Amino acid sequence: MPNHLVVALAYDRLCTFEFGIAVEVFGLPRPEMGQDWYRFAVCAVDPGPLQATGGFHVVADGGLELLPEAGTIIVPGWRGALSEPVPPALIEGLRRAHERGARIMSICSGVFVLAAAGLLSGRRTTTHWHHVDQLAEAYPDIRVAPDVLYVDEGSVLTSAGSAAGIDLCLHVVRHDYGSEIANRLARRLVVPPHREGGQAQFVERPVPPIREGARLGPLFDRMRSRLAEDQPVAELAAEAGMSVRTFLRRFKSATGMPPGEWLLAERLLRARELLETTTHSIEDIAAASGFGSPATLRHHFRSRLGTSPAAYRIHFTRELTAP
Repeated sequence: MPNHLVVALAYDRLCTFEFGIAVEVFGLPRPEMGQDWYRFAVCAVDPGPLQATGGFHVVADGGLELLPEAGTIIVPGWRGALSEPVPPALIEGLRRAHERGARIMSICSGVFVLAAAGLLSGRRTTTHWHHVDQLAEAYPDIRVAPDVLYVDEGSVLTSAGSAAGIDLCLHVVRHDYGSEIANRLARRLVVPPHREGGQAQFVERPVPPIREGARLGPLFDRMRSRLAEDQPVAELAAEAGMSVRTFLRRFKSATGMPPGEWLLAERLLRARELLETTTHSIEDIAAASGFGSPATLRHHFRSRLGTSPAAYRIHFTRELTAP
């Protein structure tokens, strides 16, 4: 990554949470990450004082003249989504940045800015589930993916609603610096390094009662510690002190999925971690993560992630043997 400068857009009525994600990931000094960490600047889209949502003011480092210098440009959630027109000067600035090879990414409704600039035509993209129909109707040439957390189309990246911006930003860090650094940053943020599933799991689903998480939490930890073993539902229910029927109901209430699906997601996560951070063989990783055989591991990688374990390792792993 030759250009480490990340520029985040700021504007009047700025979406503060999405903007804060960009600042937290790319804008804080992180000497523990090495000397080549990102540089960060704030680009004002509008003239004059910028009042963000919540009442506070943002002082930018400059205006649209910062865009030609950026290696990465972040568009936080856009005010009013489709109802608020995008300034022509911003559209032109983003188009020129894209033409010279800058990476441009949106969080939540920031996708409407990229769409207005014509950067998403013919591409796969996503946004908050609340906006997907509106985006697809307004821009029929865009392939809208409604049920994912983010989409990486190379030089153009988009995330689903709000907190999915964290997932996208960690994905970018993983691409730029490798899994070890991305995982370390995730620990600093107290978030998982990678979340399985898409935003469909968050659509209009009631929050599980606190008592469910408190009662099943220790069981989740034990299940993760023995992923290489068979874990029959009847034995899990007995361990939780419940009937099978009650266990299945409460497990799904707490996690949004049945035990088998949850175990599969955890095993995939474990396999990915081993592929990213070790030189173990595919056979050993399949056994350690609970898939049993390389063929089963490859099947689930292909069906869930659209790639093979070997290709995943090549794409995401830094050279572990490098001095």
